[in-house]
Amino acid sequence: MPSAPSTRDTGAVTDDLSTKLNVEVPHSARVWNYWLGGKDNFGADRAVGDQVKAVFPEIVDAARQTRAFLGRAVTYLVAEQGIRQFLDVGTGLPTVDNTHEVAQRVAPDARIVYVDNDPLVLSHARALLTSTPDGVTTYIDRDLKDAPAVIEEARRTLDFSRPVALMMLGVMGHVEDPAEARAIVRALVDELPSGSFLTMSDGTATSERVIESHRQYNESGAVPYHLREVADFAAFFDGLELVEPGVVPIPQWRPATDDGVTVDGYAGVARKP
Repeated sequence: MPSAPSTRDTGAVTDDLSTKLNVEVPHSARVWNYWLGGKDNFGADRAVGDQVKAVFPEIVDAARQTRAFLGRAVTYLVAEQGIRQFLDVGTGLPTVDNTHEVAQRVAPDARIVYVDNDPLVLSHARALLTSTPDGVTTYIDRDLKDAPAVIEEARRTLDFSRPVALMMLGVMGHVEDPAEARAIVRALVDELPSGSFLTMSDGTATSERVIESHRQYNESGAVPYHLREVADFAAFFDGLELVEPGVVPIPQWRPATDDGVTVDGYAGVARKP
C-alpha cells in the first residue's frame, strides 16, 4: 500500500486565490453550495441560484438528492462490496457527509483521493483532508481531462492493484461534447483494476423547466452546465456491469424509503469486469 503523501498547504494558495476569486461573477460550486444550504457563496451566486429556482424550484431537491445518493452509494460500496479506496473527481466545495466521512464511518481504514482544479475548492481543502487515524484523505489539484496526471498522483495514495471506486457526481455536465465526455470517463476507468466501480450522477434534459432553467444559468456567466439525454448519460457505463437497479432517476437508486421526490437527474453504479 502506498504511504500517505504530504498534502499541499492550502495557506500557500491564499494570494493566488485572491487574484482569481471574483465574487461578482457566479461560480458553479458556490451556487451548488447555496442550493445545499451552505454558507460558502456570495450575492452573485445567490442571485443566479434564485433565478434558477424561480424557473425550476426542484433544483434544490436535485442538489440534496445528489448528496444523499453519494451517501447511499459510498455506503453500499464499502459495506457490501468491500471497497476501501475512492477517487472522487470533481469534488466541489466541502459540505456535510463528504465521501471520506461516509466511507470512514463504515471502514475507518478507507483511503480517499479528492480531485479538482478549482482554486476556491483548494482553499477549502483542509476540510477534506481530515481522516481517521487508520485511513487517509488527500487532495489533487488537477483537471479531470488530464487522466494520466490524475492517475499518476492518485497512485501515491491508492493501491491500483486493488479495486478503486471512481466517483464522478454532477461533474460531466461541464463538458459539452458527449463524445469528449465519454472519452474522459473511459480514460479514467481504463486505469482502474478489475473489480473497481464507476459511480456517476448528472442532470438530464427530462423536462422543459429544467432545460429552461439551465439555459438561463448558462447565460449567467458561470461555467456552463450541459444537460444530457438519459441515453447519453447511460452510455458512460458501456462495457461495465451495472449494479441493480441500473441507471435510474437519482432518488430511485436504492433509497431507504420512497418519499416520492422526483428530480431531473439520473445516477448509476457499475462494476468493471
